[in-house]
Amino acid sequence: MMQVWISAVGLCGATILGAVLGFLFKELSRAWNDTVLGYCAGVMLAASTLGLIVPAFELCGAGGWWMVVGGVLGGALFLNVLDLVTPHLHHITGLSAEEHTSNKHLKNILLFVMAIAIHKLPEGIAAGVSMSDVSSGTSWTVSFGIALQNVPEGMVIIAPLLMAGVSRIRTFIISAGIGLLEVAGVWIGYALGSVSMTFLPVMLGFAGGAMLYVTSDEMIPEVHANGRHKQGTYALLIGFMTLIVVEKIFEF
Repeated sequence: MMQVWISAVGLCGATILGAVLGFLFKELSRAWNDTVLGYCAGVMLAASTLGLIVPAFELCGAGGWWMVVGGVLGGALFLNVLDLVTPHLHHITGLSAEEHTSNKHLKNILLFVMAIAIHKLPEGIAAGVSMSDVSSGTSWTVSFGIALQNVPEGMVIIAPLLMAGVSRIRTFIISAGIGLLEVAGVWIGYALGSVSMTFLPVMLGFAGGAMLYVTSDEMIPEVHANGRHKQGTYALLIGFMTLIVVEKIFEF
């Protein structure tokens, strides 16, 4: 039981640590805004493909590929529907309903934040499932790998919200709330044990599809909309490689 608490608190703490580091970015010019957004897109691409979709295929085996594909498409459709409700999220951000309706940039940022939030639950479940199978020897490997990924993800939540006008306190509360989703996921995965392994590939694919949708439909076009194609592309590549290199350095 203590292992589960350590895993849950560690995953949430890694997200919050990344959020604290993210506050180092205060006021950014438009050029730096595009650079940060491109970097965020790269982190999202690495997290969605190598951190979620590829492991989902490995879990379900050759015969279960359709579950992952269905999950990816379902996640994308879900974000498509959420695009219609983002103007009603002003109670969370503290901004006016009119600003949510008229500010397309704010809507894009909220979709990006929601995509990160959505994938926290299945990630936590994956860690919880590994904790329920202590004989496999992979329990700490899974939790540690996810925690490493959470630090840069926590960082990339902060800057876009601050640039959209959300207050620092609300931004931190939002990031902490996202981290708590992972705590819930760890306990759900631990409680379900091997049963959740049946549904885990679908959930991982769903989260990956949501992240891919917002990266392709919102973030990359936004980066390229201001004539800084090369700058945004290289920032994306650096973000993509950051997550891969960090995980490889600390790979057990």
